[in-house]
Amino acid sequence: MGRGFEKRKHKMFARYDRMAKAFTRVGREIAIAVKAGGTDPEYNPRLRTAMANAKGLNMPKDRIENAIKKANSKDEGNFEEIVYEGYGPHGVAILVECATDNPVRTVANIRMHFNRGNGALGKTGSLDFMFQRKGVFRLVNTGKINTDELELELIDFGLDSLEIDEEEVLIYTAYEDYGKMAKALEDRKIEVKKSALERIPTSFADLTEEQQDENLQLIDRFEEDDDVQAVYHNLR
Repeated sequence: MGRGFEKRKHKMFARYDRMAKAFTRVGREIAIAVKAGGTDPEYNPRLRTAMANAKGLNMPKDRIENAIKKANSKDEGNFEEIVYEGYGPHGVAILVECATDNPVRTVANIRMHFNRGNGALGKTGSLDFMFQRKGVFRLVNTGKINTDELELELIDFGLDSLEIDEEEVLIYTAYEDYGKMAKALEDRKIEVKKSALERIPTSFADLTEEQQDENLQLIDRFEEDDDVQAVYHNLR
């Protein structure tokens, strides 16, 4: 057993850890959706979205079903959605979306992460104006999608913009058009790898590489926290 084996083992455990955290987050999405709108995805659009996101992560079908059953049981606590706002080092704006069954624990942890990362937790609403909330739909770029046709077809359903890279096709909509676009893609049997209402920065902080690394370390701390669902920032 040499160093090569140890490196491979470390990468394997890191991959499993990332997968476990992703499953925990999407499990909370499912729990919140069930509590808000019931267990039938046909009549609960938020649950349909959460289930689609779970499938996009290759979450096993029985685990998705168990998450729905657990969320519908009396033993399952209620998760509260809270957004915390603050500054990272060098004035970087950071928004942290959480789903928690214990807000006292969560705010203490978020404050601790900011403090240890040379940042500061701010007041609710103090930074929200620096981000625009948009619906973002991520499709796998199979190379077979005619994006020109798709763009024309989806304009009437709130398409704001469409971006393409090697791995994904990204569809952006205004906040209020998110549900309409989800339905349009579903009706057309277009598979969505992940969709969410994301927070897109309206301006960016230009920092040195060293200053960026300081902020990325803080963002990593947030993303490792079990109560954190998503982290948004205005690093370029």
